[in-house]
Amino acid sequence: MKNTLLLFLSAALLFTGTSLNAEDSVHEFKVKNIEGKDVDLSEYKGKVLLIVNVASKCGATKQYDPLQALYAKYEDKGLVVLGFPANNFGGQEPGTEKEIAEFCSTKYSVEFPMFSKVSVKGDDKAPLFGYLTGAENPDKQGDIGWNFEKFLIGKDGKLIRRFATKVDPSDADLVAAVEAALAE
Repeated sequence: MKNTLLLFLSAALLFTGTSLNAEDSVHEFKVKNIEGKDVDLSEYKGKVLLIVNVASKCGATKQYDPLQALYAKYEDKGLVVLGFPANNFGGQEPGTEKEIAEFCSTKYSVEFPMFSKVSVKGDDKAPLFGYLTGAENPDKQGDIGWNFEKFLIGKDGKLIRRFATKVDPSDADLVAAVEAALAE
């Protein structure tokens, strides 16, 4: 009976477009930074975020440079890029947090916040990425397709846009979306 009720409630929630996860914004999540310290994403209220699943051994790894440039250009206006290493695609992020941090700082001079390695798809998907891949947006819902997908988050913590791997961080559409979010 309990399982039947749970199944019924789950189906009803899916039908109404509501998820079992009650999170309304990224500000409701707690994550670990690359040093292993807890970070409450509510610390970023009022900031525009660009959340990116990153990897060190990917064809798109070179996007660290334009991500850092975007961060440097708009940090004073309220943009924060958040990098989340993930090893879900072709084993392209095999390193430890220490190795990842060293790689990012020495190879790409990354200064934006980096976080502990997470899973961004599958049964062990991190709750934050469960929210991001299920949140309404004009671009796409569902699983992340590859490394360096970018999630633009408004000052209220809600997903505004989602950009595929092939969209470079310096792309005019992405930059325009960041500028519009900062202007709100």
